[in-house]
Amino acid sequence: MAAINIPAKSRTEFGKGASRRLRAESRVPAVVYGHGSEPVHLHVPGHELMMALKNSNALIELQVEGGDNQLVLPKAVQRDVLKGFLEHVDFLVVKRGEKVTVEAPIHVEGELASGPNLLEHVLNTLPIEAEATHIPESVTVSVEGLAAGDAVQAKDITLPEGVSLAIEGDDVVLQVVAAQAEEAPAEEAEEAAAEGEEAAEA
Repeated sequence: MAAINIPAKSRTEFGKGASRRLRAESRVPAVVYGHGSEPVHLHVPGHELMMALKNSNALIELQVEGGDNQLVLPKAVQRDVLKGFLEHVDFLVVKRGEKVTVEAPIHVEGELASGPNLLEHVLNTLPIEAEATHIPESVTVSVEGLAAGDAVQAKDITLPEGVSLAIEGDDVVLQVVAAQAEEAPAEEAEEAAAEGEEAAEA
C-alpha cells in the first residue's frame, strides 16, 4: 500500500479551547508517538485525514511543516458521537521494512450449502503481522459449500505473501450454524388454541 501524503503543522496551543479552534478551521489535533521518541503534537487537515481513513490501516506520510516527515499508522481515532466528525487521532510511527501487527477486515465470498444455514462472524477482523508498507486492505475468506457445523479457522485463510497470523492457527474466525425456526407469534398461538376449543365443543 502506497503511503498517503498529508500535510501537518506543529501544535503550540493545547487544551479544549485550542482544540475547538482547530476544529472550527477544519483541522484535527493529533499526536505522533512510537520508537521510544517523545510524543509530537500536530494538527492535520480534517478532510484529507477523513479520506485517508476510508482505507483500512491507511499508511500515512505526514509532511510536517518545518520538520521531518513521519511515516505513521492511525492507532486511535476519536469521532464526535452524534455528528461523526473527527475530534482527535493518535498516530504510531513506523519504518519501512518494519513488521507491524494490525487488524485486517475480513471479506467473505462464496455461498453456503443449501439449507437454513447462518454464517456467524466469531471475529470481524483478523489480527495479522505484515511489513508496514505492505499491509493488505483486507483478507478474503471463502465459505463456498460450508454447512451447519463447519468452521473456518485462522490457519485455513490464505494470506498474501509476507503476511502472517498474529493469533493461534486453531482460533475460529467464522462458523456456520443451523437457522432456528421462528416461533409463531403469541396471537397466532392463541387463535389456534381458540379454534381447537371451538372444534371440541362442536
